[in-house]
Amino acid sequence: MVDPTSDLGEDVDEEDAPSCAACGTKIIQSPTHRVVTRVEDGRVQTRHFCSDECKAAHGADA
Repeated sequence: MVDPTSDLGEDVDEEDAPSCAACGTKIIQSPTHRVVTRVEDGRVQTRHFCSDECKAAHGADA
């Protein structure tokens, strides 16, 4: 897994890149990358989106 605190696109290749939860596109060096993080049952859950449009289409909270 890629360090979520690293700079955008730093040392991320397609194999390690997260996929958009809405469309499945691999997210590599994308300035529109959005992440929704929440804690469920004591565990951190994250969902990645390639754009605000995908995030909205998936119904992710702001």
